[in-house]
Amino acid sequence: MVTLEDVAKQAGVSLATASRVLNGSTRQVGAALRARVERAADELGYRANMAAQTLARGASNVIGIVVHDLTDPYFAALADGAMRAAAGQGLLVMVGTTHRDPEQEIAYVATMNAQRVRAVLLAGSRVDDPEVTGRLRRELERYRASGGRIACVGQDLLGVDTVAPANYAGGAELARSLAALGHTRFAVLAGPPHLLTARDRCTGFMAALEELGLPEPRVVHGPFDRDGGYAAARQTGDATCVFAVNDVMAVGALAAYREQGVRVPDDVSVAGFDDIATLRDHVPALTTVRLPLADMGALALDLALGEGDTAVVEHVAGEVVLRESVRDIR
Repeated sequence: MVTLEDVAKQAGVSLATASRVLNGSTRQVGAALRARVERAADELGYRANMAAQTLARGASNVIGIVVHDLTDPYFAALADGAMRAAAGQGLLVMVGTTHRDPEQEIAYVATMNAQRVRAVLLAGSRVDDPEVTGRLRRELERYRASGGRIACVGQDLLGVDTVAPANYAGGAELARSLAALGHTRFAVLAGPPHLLTARDRCTGFMAALEELGLPEPRVVHGPFDRDGGYAAARQTGDATCVFAVNDVMAVGALAAYREQGVRVPDDVSVAGFDDIATLRDHVPALTTVRLPLADMGALALDLALGEGDTAVVEHVAGEVVLRESVRDIR
């Protein structure tokens, strides 16, 4: 059977361009490219996929959202922002959670392609595994070739529209803010070393400390969740200030210190990253780096529903928010 990939190769165009010509997309293709694709299709005897044409015309009113962990408030806030924006446009939303398994993420994309959802949003960090990332990119390209639209919240590694939080810069700015309060002995609850979001936040934090001439912090790796923060907090040594690379890890650390009789911030200061709305009333109130999570989810949906041919990357800055969990020791 002749495939769309065969036609694209014969015409010397991308898979996405061949799809736009043969699957009924409203996006424009130049006359010369269109002629090349149509000629290649005729020569090979290619028959267009009618289901894909239906999708390309936007008949589906379903959006697929794939997150790493729906119980994590970070992903819940992203999904909520996207779902509210979708509801405002009369769209239905299907949500899947991968439980941080990259293979499950690839499987979700394939399933949503088969179900002909109009667009797919992927929310979550990429992993340091080029082979896995490559397979996900190929699955996304197959979906896009059938007329689907894609956007991602995370690192710009998939060749699709992306909302990219400034994790490295946010970590660096937090380090400078904490150092300005007199702290010199730091520990970092760094999450898994293969998770790029965790790595970027930790690396930015450490780079800023180095620029300031401060000692290298103690780095403790572990799961990217509350229990990971709880366990890692027991290994922070004599640090006066602990940076957990996300808020839920910071909450785990606060629980561990409370059980040990370690007072926050009197004995040790604690900071997180994300500014999860549901954690703002935690006692003591958590110092963190604020990301506009709901707005990021809505922005990702807007990108996914756009008509542009070139992948757009929207960078989102973080804002350091100093609260009662950090003590000024100057």
